[in-house]
Amino acid sequence: MVGRMSKRLKLHGFNNLTKSLSFNIYDICYARTEEHRSEYIEYIDEAYNANRLTQILTDVANIIGANVLDISRQDYDPQGASVTMLISEEPIATEKIGYTEEGPGPLPETVLAHLDKSHITVHTYPESHPQSGLSTFRADIDVSTCGRISPLRALNYLIHSFESDIVIMDYRVRGFTRDIRGKKHFIDHKITSIQNFLSKDTEERYQIMDVNVYQEYLFHTKMLLKNFDINNYLFGMGVNDYTPRELVRIEKLLKREMFEIFYGRNMNKT
Repeated sequence: MVGRMSKRLKLHGFNNLTKSLSFNIYDICYARTEEHRSEYIEYIDEAYNANRLTQILTDVANIIGANVLDISRQDYDPQGASVTMLISEEPIATEKIGYTEEGPGPLPETVLAHLDKSHITVHTYPESHPQSGLSTFRADIDVSTCGRISPLRALNYLIHSFESDIVIMDYRVRGFTRDIRGKKHFIDHKITSIQNFLSKDTEERYQIMDVNVYQEYLFHTKMLLKNFDINNYLFGMGVNDYTPRELVRIEKLLKREMFEIFYGRNMNKT
């Protein structure tokens, strides 16, 4: 049984490893009135509707070299959208496609690779708090591939597609594949950190932290935008519409919200 399986692997080069990237982004703003909060949700729903998300995922499929087999998309009432895309392999274009060294992946460009039984999904979650004035947009994207290429190749494109205050990423290699002698291989490419696949401009813009479990091939990286300009966080109104004291309070509120999401715990109010 093992011999027949090894022979088939040798002939076809099929790779049973599943490489999954979970990519979560958060965009945060302050909207003082209920009207402004509703307008923020409407703005997000329009900016990241199912059609726009489909285009982003189609670009991801092109980057990792996949044929799109089927697309299911939905805009929800009152808010949010989802897209699920089934993808399959394209022919292997070059032996250099597989990851043997860590390094940033490209921005949008066509790359051919071997993929099978793969999918890409995205779900959006706009929400607002009626008392604090905080509004948060979250998008969850999962790219799962079987084959020689890692979905990390599309990471930089995804980061550039969603201008985000916080980015949380998980990458895991699951299952195993066998070589022609029957030996199991639980990973087929070098990785010490998701950070090593980020472009230089991303590294410069974000505070980055890792929590990795190397023996389980589980890599976790989260990023928090370094520079804070309150002008970028006021929706529906500008800095001239607030007193200096109000701006200090709003900045403290926004930063606490960001820190709580980044560290995954509630902080004491001061």
